[in-house]
Amino acid sequence: MNMVQHDTMRPCLVRDVRIDIDSVSLAGRLTIPQNARSIVLFVHGSGSSRHSPRNQFVAENLQAKGIATLLFDLLTAGEEYMDQRAGSLRFDIDLLTRRLFGATAWTKRNPLTQDLRTGYFGASTGAAAALAAAARLQKSVGAIVSRGGRPDLAGAALGLVETPTLLIVGNRDETVLELNRLALAQLRCPQKELVIIPGATHLFEEPGTLEEAARTATDWFSRYLEDREPEAEESFSDRRQQWR
Repeated sequence: MNMVQHDTMRPCLVRDVRIDIDSVSLAGRLTIPQNARSIVLFVHGSGSSRHSPRNQFVAENLQAKGIATLLFDLLTAGEEYMDQRAGSLRFDIDLLTRRLFGATAWTKRNPLTQDLRTGYFGASTGAAAALAAAARLQKSVGAIVSRGGRPDLAGAALGLVETPTLLIVGNRDETVLELNRLALAQLRCPQKELVIIPGATHLFEEPGTLEEAARTATDWFSRYLEDREPEAEESFSDRRQQWR
């Protein structure tokens, strides 16, 4: 494990990790700022979450606020190759949800992260996996943020989510924006919000738009992961038995 110094002058422990889930081993990068109290898992449907510059940018914003992050690949290299050719695995929400659940279980076994409150940051179809996992884990997940996501693909799970959920969409991403509006109406969690970033398209490539999305996401996680005392909740192991 390496101790690195970010631009924010907050010391972080950084480790490249392998997460064994069922019959596969997924690569990830775990970053834990000093005195972290929570961790956000990044969920990206196309697989390469840990290499996504947009996810890395958001993760750095969270780390600057003292929030740990786990960026990991939901697909193996072989699966990613298949997905690039056929584009089907990124839409296999059940598969992505199982992978996310396995990564969450890994953080609860890891002595470095087992006591940290859990949040999910989902992009693209990964947002649906985040919501589907949270629908089963309930209060074991403290906050969810979707950036340019497809929460609609979570289907009936939307009505079961209790976790505070923020949907971030660019105003020029018109089709996805409408899908997010429909998904927001189906969410039954008391704390839910849709934030529309002016001038942004799907990938938030326009100047200042990704920065605004990252600030908005960081504020949400700070509010629901950092600023609140943990509520009484069922143990993760109890929820895990219900998953199977």
